[in-house]
Amino acid sequence: MVSTAIPRPTGREPPRPPPPAVEQAEKQWIFSDDELLQTPSIMDGMPVEEEQTLRRKGTNFILQVGMMLKLPQTTLSTAAVFFNRYLMRNSLKARAGYKPLHHYQIAATALFLATKVEENCRKMRELVVACVRVALKDPNKLVDEQTKDFWKWRDTILYSEDVVLESLCFDLSVEPPYQTMYNMLKYYGLEHNKKLRNASWAFLSDSCLTQLCLLYKSRTIAAASLYAAARLADIELPEEDGKPWWEIQHIKLRDIRRACNLMVNMYEESPNKDGEASIYVGLRTPDEWFERRQSLTRQQTPDQPSEPMQVDQPVANGVDDGSEEGELDG
Repeated sequence: MVSTAIPRPTGREPPRPPPPAVEQAEKQWIFSDDELLQTPSIMDGMPVEEEQTLRRKGTNFILQVGMMLKLPQTTLSTAAVFFNRYLMRNSLKARAGYKPLHHYQIAATALFLATKVEENCRKMRELVVACVRVALKDPNKLVDEQTKDFWKWRDTILYSEDVVLESLCFDLSVEPPYQTMYNMLKYYGLEHNKKLRNASWAFLSDSCLTQLCLLYKSRTIAAASLYAAARLADIELPEEDGKPWWEIQHIKLRDIRRACNLMVNMYEESPNKDGEASIYVGLRTPDEWFERRQSLTRQQTPDQPSEPMQVDQPVANGVDDGSEEGELDG
């Protein structure tokens, strides 16, 4: 298949780097791979695999409740960010004198906060009913003010709101990558390319199930989604003044490819319902030759040679497909 070359943008203002204040605020919530292996839960003795499983179950809970409430994906993404940030400062493992919040409690509260931050509020009753039905895996369960579960979840969310806010230091400013990704598409005049747009959106939606929001800035995740989608759609993005598109967007190629490799781990471990491999599996960059010959999204000028690309080791991560059944403790 021949890659489609995109005309060089003309008459448009080049993308500006993020404002220093916004970049600094987001930077405090970015961690290294080693730091993700030293979270409070892990330091309290919880196995890494168990902690990651609980993170995925909490995020799945957010997604399922959000779909039941018909919330936009941007709100669910913000809730997932709050959930993951909270767990970088609080443990899920009980110890003497400390009783942790259940991961469903944290997830429900994070979603409650996100609906207010993103101005997609739902009535408390609607949120509580959805939480109970998802937690008990019964979408038709009768839940009203006469049931014990209703008041337990209502009181839990209202109590946990202050706890989560304090853990987040009342820093509720989140830059969802969706708008950034769409602005990148518009810059290259590709916002109406359905295949490219849908693939980018799917990548961002799936990234909520990983810890990408703790490893990379929102702009990097947006660029990674465009990189992956461009490869899938066989589209090459043009250079400007001898610079590749990722430099024009103020992103490092190394970070883009590491983010893609982390997502590939998830896609490889989660085959489609028909048993076939995901269409995103080919995103991995196994060696320099393959990267240069097969995965370029950079449309080069005739006199501009390819730059050698250094391959990073993929970040290990996996995905759990389900949420667990049960009620909250106490």
